[in-house]
Amino acid sequence: MTDTISTSATLADLRDRAVITDTLHRYAAGLDLNDADLLASVLTEDAVVDLGPAMRRIGYDFPPLTPRETVVTTLIGAVGPLDTSHSISNVRITIDGDDATVLAYAQAQHFKPGSGSDPAVTRHALMMNRYTATMVRDGEQWRIRHLDIANAWFDGDALMLLGE
Repeated sequence: MTDTISTSATLADLRDRAVITDTLHRYAAGLDLNDADLLASVLTEDAVVDLGPAMRRIGYDFPPLTPRETVVTTLIGAVGPLDTSHSISNVRITIDGDDATVLAYAQAQHFKPGSGSDPAVTRHALMMNRYTATMVRDGEQWRIRHLDIANAWFDGDALMLLGE
């Protein structure tokens, strides 16, 4: 009986970790695909996304975004139209009941709309960011309640991120 309980708990933990990682991937895909519904699906209604630490590192002041509707409208409006590719890696997860703390790297490449596949285009913004997220269980899903984005390094033209 103990083996069955242990196996069941292990499977539940692995499932949570897979769903939490998928939440980060869906966040990134929402941005890359300019998909407001997909982006909204990973956020709690009272979500906070704080890009301030990343943006200050490259010379811009950017307030935390909240609630979900503001997060989605702002990020889809700014990043959605760009040719972007966000890659999530090095995901580390600590689960405590229905709460989780998630640390990950996100490398994000940005090009002007329609120019990302043109090899002659060199103007870009490439960022390596560190994500620190708090997530909460919502039924079978996990959603981001708070996401802090800090920049590890940057290459390219920061003005690209402001639509210039």
